Amino acid sequence: MSGALKSTPLGRGWKARQTPWVRRAAPAPVFTDDLIGKEDRLMRWFQRVLQSESEQGGSSSRVGVLFVCLGNICRSPTAQGVFEHLLAEQGMTDRIHVDSAGTHAYHVGEPPDDRARKAAMNRGIDLSRQRARRLEAGDLQRFHYVLAMDRDNLANIRALMKTTPMGQVGLMMEHSRAWTEKEVPDPYYGGTHGFERVLDMIDDASRGLLAQIRREHGF
Repeated sequence: MSGALKSTPLGRGWKARQTPWVRRAAPAPVFTDDLIGKEDRLMRWFQRVLQSESEQGGSSSRVGVLFVCLGNICRSPTAQGVFEHLLAEQGMTDRIHVDSAGTHAYHVGEPPDDRARKAAMNRGIDLSRQRARRLEAGDLQRFHYVLAMDRDNLANIRALMKTTPMGQVGLMMEHSRAWTEKEVPDPYYGGTHGFERVLDMIDDASRGLLAQIRREHGF
């Protein structure tokens, strides 16, 4: 009789210890379903990215060209506009991506200088949509050609190099055929003539640069 009394609480105690264990195991299928859902969403996102690149003509395969000056409001946006205009004339906008940046953050978010915009517009080149931004170290891994307007800009670019850049880094005027100058002068403190001269220099160098890109990439 006493043995039966002792066995009853032991049985109850055993069941009480087992119940929490069963409850903890139950959420496992919910976790698995959630993981599958995340994988499914990730796959759909990846498919959308591939589709977007396909619709854009494979943007990841485009040659990248970046023009760099001090504040990104005079020379480099002019170079971007001139080069984009040249690409449009030759039907190559889908093959080459163009951008510009400044080595300093003086004018981040601002449009190009009014004088630069007016001088460019007189030649049918619209700079109004551009906004100044600062050069980033990551730019050196995203662009095949990084062109500085002068030697100070070039030195600042090289100071950002934490690793070997993806492409070529050099001076814009190294691609000029008609000018002996190796630097594009900053027209910021000058008059209208300075902006016209910058346009002439950049136009010539842009044609030389495009010829080199054609040779190197088989365009």
